[in-house]
Amino acid sequence: MLARVGWHLGDFVTQHLLDLCDRGLTLAEQLLAHSRNAVSALTLRNGRLDAASLNNHQLAVHGFAWQATYVEALRQSLAWARRLDGKGGLGAVEAAMLRLGFAEFLAQLGGGIAVSQLEFIRPGDIGVPAEITLAFLADTVLAELSEPAALAAARATVVDAAGRGIFGDVGIEDETISAVRDQFLRYAATEIAPHAQQWHQNDELIPLEIVNHLAEMGVFGLTVAEEHGGSGLGKIAMCVVSEALSLGYIGVGSLGTRAEIAAELINLAGTQAQRETYLPALASGAILPTAVFTEPGTGSDLGSLRTRAVREGDEYRIYGAKTWITHGARTDLMTLLVRTDPNSTDHRGLSMFLAPKPRGTDADPFPAEGMSGTEIRVLGYRGMKEYEIGFDGFRVAADALLGGVEGQGFKQLMETFESARIQTGARALGVAQNAMELAASYAVQRIQFGGPIVGFPRVGAKLAWMATETMMARQLTYFAARQKDSGQRCDIEAGMAKLLAARVAWSNADGAVQIHGGNGYAVEYPISRVLCDARILSIFEGAAEIQAHVIARGLLGRLN
Repeated sequence: MLARVGWHLGDFVTQHLLDLCDRGLTLAEQLLAHSRNAVSALTLRNGRLDAASLNNHQLAVHGFAWQATYVEALRQSLAWARRLDGKGGLGAVEAAMLRLGFAEFLAQLGGGIAVSQLEFIRPGDIGVPAEITLAFLADTVLAELSEPAALAAARATVVDAAGRGIFGDVGIEDETISAVRDQFLRYAATEIAPHAQQWHQNDELIPLEIVNHLAEMGVFGLTVAEEHGGSGLGKIAMCVVSEALSLGYIGVGSLGTRAEIAAELINLAGTQAQRETYLPALASGAILPTAVFTEPGTGSDLGSLRTRAVREGDEYRIYGAKTWITHGARTDLMTLLVRTDPNSTDHRGLSMFLAPKPRGTDADPFPAEGMSGTEIRVLGYRGMKEYEIGFDGFRVAADALLGGVEGQGFKQLMETFESARIQTGARALGVAQNAMELAASYAVQRIQFGGPIVGFPRVGAKLAWMATETMMARQLTYFAARQKDSGQRCDIEAGMAKLLAARVAWSNADGAVQIHGGNGYAVEYPISRVLCDARILSIFEGAAEIQAHVIARGLLGRLN
């Protein structure tokens, strides 16, 4: 009889929490609607978005993007919890994460979002009237979700689980995807993590043995169609594999990024001959690609690229400079974005080439006529190395022009950004998980003042929030991947996933170093490497500021 009563009580508590979160989500959506109206008034001119106004009101615009990201993360976290509950899998750990996540994100929505360690954006900065914000903060749902004893119990539940290596059910329902995830988690734990610190400290390229293993495991062809030699598994598979490998070492988790970009470019825009030539070779790992887009002084402003291609008979000659080229030396193919229209000054004159190149060595990284380059030394993300590349008449065959038509390069690249940002979100999740696991393990083992430091409330609170926010970012990233797999537009959702997951990776790494204390600053401890690796995530594939701008512009464009 007691067990039966307890079972009913558990059901009641669970349903009450889900209802509370549902009310909290509605409240958040209402606040976001006020923010949307305020930002629209600042940025719309005659019913159309005004680019100058978007820039002039950047704080409000980006604050709106972050609010929208928080609301979507709440929505997807609640959907995750409901799916688990529907199959009887919403356990104490997952319910505790749900409460902690909703309580904190709602409080930040009303009181101020930490968009970085230097910046907080509050509703007033966006233009939301004070009375609206005060009413939001005074709503009883915030008080119920944030009841101190309930929050303390939730933190204790999550910390206890984390100390035992349990970080919640990620909610993957597909048995094939779940098996793939388990396979790569095991591989990362046994074949990558034990060597990552050495690769980082010695600034070594990831061994070709590892690259070949990944090729045999199908990493480079995960999303390539079966007819072209791939697995055709879609973006969710890409997420779980990228996350698992990045948990071992972000360099390994990123090896598939360039193959993903190249394969998607070719699949979407390539000629039939280009698809038949390159997709099977990319999927098998026989050809390793590198993305050659960025130039000195341009950063995210790809429309202003100056590297040019000059047509000479049946070939083009390339002139100019590129920078931040990841894995540039030890690759066979460049997806190369250059200007083919010398009279253009914006993105309309850009074209994409599939430019073969010989693999280089440390002594001679770019052994090709008309091509030279030097390594850029970096703090982290070292396993593939970064390069500056100069082109002085480098030859590319005319049939290497992607799709066979000039002037389509920028458009072709934009069509790959959804997948690239989802994949970057997944890599960030792996780094975030790595930092959290290192912190939890250390906190359990480190004895101070007579006991493990995990017992100190502020250490435990850090771990609880790491686990919670990582799960929320994961659900947002998986949502974007599902949208992509279903054929729906997801540029905004992909951007949100990347924006939030990158911040979580950095905050987890920073918090983990703090938990390690002085040892966290020592190079022999892996967390020092993870901190360096985490920092790049809010910069590459669209800096956080650019990402917020794109999200807001997309949302306002959709709504108007």
